[in-house]
Amino acid sequence: MDGLTIRTGDGRALVSELAFEVARGERLGLIGESGSGKSLTTLAVLGLLPADMTVTGSVRLADTQIVGAAEKTLVGVRGRSAAVVFQEPLTALDPLMRVGKQIAEPLRRRRQLTGAALKSAVTDLLAQVRLPEPDRIARAFPHEISGGQRQRVALAMALACDPALLIADEPTTALDVTVQAEMLELIDGLVRERGMAVLFVSHDLAVVSKVTDRVLVMKDGRAVESGAVADVVRAPREAYTKALVDSARQLESALDLGGVR
Repeated sequence: MDGLTIRTGDGRALVSELAFEVARGERLGLIGESGSGKSLTTLAVLGLLPADMTVTGSVRLADTQIVGAAEKTLVGVRGRSAAVVFQEPLTALDPLMRVGKQIAEPLRRRRQLTGAALKSAVTDLLAQVRLPEPDRIARAFPHEISGGQRQRVALAMALACDPALLIADEPTTALDVTVQAEMLELIDGLVRERGMAVLFVSHDLAVVSKVTDRVLVMKDGRAVESGAVADVVRAPREAYTKALVDSARQLESALDLGGVR
């Protein structure tokens, strides 16, 4: 990404001249308070911004330029080059469709799986995200399973086509502390096993420090600081970053500086 700028219809800049790279196997944390432009940035990566917003600059997934690309091109890269797990799985899952059918959809369309192979792949994905009784979960509707289980289903869907980049947009915010820790451990393990790149979005530096190697801090649509997580935590240069570090220390999920990569 280079020079990404996102404007409203009246010309107001929401994200300005943002630039960063995430190579395969790297894990970058995008952090900032609500309204800093984090989620807009992730939507821009997949070409999912509202039509009334203007996007300039460059966003490339592998060899594909996302900015200005036709919808057919965008559909081709979503799920394969990059996939996303959103904050609230209920908004990502169809309430009228069984879980197994929703996971099967990208497997059928992108990997052309059918019959027993398709059913086996669905069950395997549910097992990979550590859901008990994957056959039962596959038959359930989203409202019949817990919030933590729904988020694991959303993760399974994102992993279905083995994307090069996983975008995790506040994936644990709606979960309680215990389930949040389990989810972070799960994401960390799966992306390491698969050698995927990760763009992890959060307002919580303590959370970001557990699953990323580098961090980029955003404020008012601009990058204000970036670097290795350990360096940013131990010696923040900007007052805003220091405030984020201090805030994280005051929360129950305060940073364990000895464990920060």
